[in-house]
Amino acid sequence: MLDITEGLTILVDKPYTWTSFDVVNKIRWNLKKKLGVKNVKVGHAGTLDPLATGLLVLCLGKHTKLIEGLTNDTKTYTGTFLVGKTTPSFDLETEYNQDFDTTHIDADLLEQVRASFLGLQMQTPPIYSAKQIDGKRAYDFARAGKTVEMKQSQIEIFDFQLDAARFPEVDFKISCSKGTYIRSIANDFGQRLQSGAALIALRRTQSGSFHIANAKSVEEWIELINQDEVVQH
Repeated sequence: MLDITEGLTILVDKPYTWTSFDVVNKIRWNLKKKLGVKNVKVGHAGTLDPLATGLLVLCLGKHTKLIEGLTNDTKTYTGTFLVGKTTPSFDLETEYNQDFDTTHIDADLLEQVRASFLGLQMQTPPIYSAKQIDGKRAYDFARAGKTVEMKQSQIEIFDFQLDAARFPEVDFKISCSKGTYIRSIANDFGQRLQSGAALIALRRTQSGSFHIANAKSVEEWIELINQDEVVQH
């Protein structure tokens, strides 16, 4: 039985190309239909880009009050950078626009650059992001070909591991503070290598004490909602 009387927090494995809002909307629609009500409060604790997969923490009912605190939790991601190429969006949302030399990059340089990311630092969000600028999303300006100034924010990298066995693809695992853009890490990573880099795969595996191993797919949650008894007093 899914009892959301006192609120509930559920873990969803977000599919590739879905927005975080797509997931919220799908779960909300199925809950409203099952309960026969006009509205059910559903929110997420930390956006994932459409091209990212993995852990999305959803808060239902009274648990939506917990969202702000949960959003502040440390996040852990795994993924892949492609060194030697860049895109305007820093990921695969846009086409590759530049090629760079990678012949000078060795294990020592990779380690030096990896270590340089650890700790507190200022980060510039990507122009292709949902960051609000003058009441509009930054990506709206980017897609319209307009140039805007992205304000830096302080982030913290707690752990950053690399595996360059498939170079120029470099696999990583990173634990970071809220508000960290892994796409910006990819772009900065390439620049610090005196080359370029783009994010070609990203998966969130952990948010605070919540882990992807305990998450269910959207389809599994919908099946559970439709088959199970859902209660909201």
